[in-house]
Amino acid sequence: MNGFVEALRLWFAPARVREEGETPDYRFSLANERTFLAWIRTALALVGGGFAVDQFLPDLSRGWRIALALALLVVGALCALRAVNHWVRCELAMRRGEDLPVSRFPALLALAVGLVALAMALVVLFGWAEG
Repeated sequence: MNGFVEALRLWFAPARVREEGETPDYRFSLANERTFLAWIRTALALVGGGFAVDQFLPDLSRGWRIALALALLVVGALCALRAVNHWVRCELAMRRGEDLPVSRFPALLALAVGLVALAMALVVLFGWAEG
């Protein structure tokens, strides 16, 4: 738990990351930041998709609409949180001269988006509207 609290502190005090190891080539830090921004764009797209499902599919039954919208919103929130966590972990690894951390999150994100897309495709195909 202590490691989690320390990692969380680094989210809000990124200057403390500089206390670790040596400064990496700035190009690597900027690439890490671009990756972070790509994750944030993905999170924003998922959140936007959640709102779009809720607002622009009024013929869809309320239960399906809420379930699909919430699935997209939750995955978007997790993606945003994971973005900052990944940025900190990669920055620390580069400063320490360690291998970059590996993660199952991209596979989980792809699976979640794929499942929501499949559910939405089924809704479109079968037209589960309010009865």
